[in-house]
Amino acid sequence: MGSRKRGSFLEYTSLTDIGKLRSHNEDSVAVAKKDNGQLLALVADGMGGHQAGDVASKLAKKVLLESWQSNDSLLSQEEAEDFLRTTVVKANKHILDYANEHTDCKGMGTTLVATICTDSFISFCHVGDSRIYLYEENELTQLTKDHSLVGELVRRGEISEQEAEVHPRKNVLMRALGTEPTIEIDTGVVAWNSGSLLVLCTDGLTNKLSAMDLSAIFNDQEIPLEEAARAMINEANNRGGEDNITVALVRHQKEVNAS
Repeated sequence: MGSRKRGSFLEYTSLTDIGKLRSHNEDSVAVAKKDNGQLLALVADGMGGHQAGDVASKLAKKVLLESWQSNDSLLSQEEAEDFLRTTVVKANKHILDYANEHTDCKGMGTTLVATICTDSFISFCHVGDSRIYLYEENELTQLTKDHSLVGELVRRGEISEQEAEVHPRKNVLMRALGTEPTIEIDTGVVAWNSGSLLVLCTDGLTNKLSAMDLSAIFNDQEIPLEEAARAMINEANNRGGEDNITVALVRHQKEVNAS
């Protein structure tokens, strides 16, 4: 499943794939642009038995989209950050409440990365091990840090990044939406310019493709976004495809390209 659209200064696409081994896709993705050009993009990777992870990621997506569509224009970085924090707290409570009312959903949760993009800045938040990257001037920068056990071990210098890739507990999360009444949310803001590319993705992609692999795809500045997204997912599947794979791409552009 994918989507693609051009705006006055933002071009975007999203794509999700079940992978080669899973019987169910528990990832969710959405991109929604307002008439004023500001855009919300999100990716969520659900977890839980009896396909409850699918429920958790879809609930997070639903809460963020409904809040975004009913909210007035966000003109400042502070307002954008406040929107993300407030809405993610709301989504966390919504998932918890749903699990309490549906016994088959007990223990479900989801990662979340979400961004608000304007023509001058990106405000972002994240919980879990889904990632956000910014590619500009032929350099890929990871804006998020993984809220995972191995991520903490790497940051403390106890294991290397190479050891983390094969660690037996690499999938253990330290944070997720819907697992605790209170949630710690990391936020940030970065400036961006014409030609910059924003990437949101689940670990089904980053467990298979390195930063160097991603950069090799993005080095072609003229590559259509949907083609880049498909290339990323195809390569992850070629390398095993054990997990669901989801990506959202947003490219900053000054030209007006209506379609």
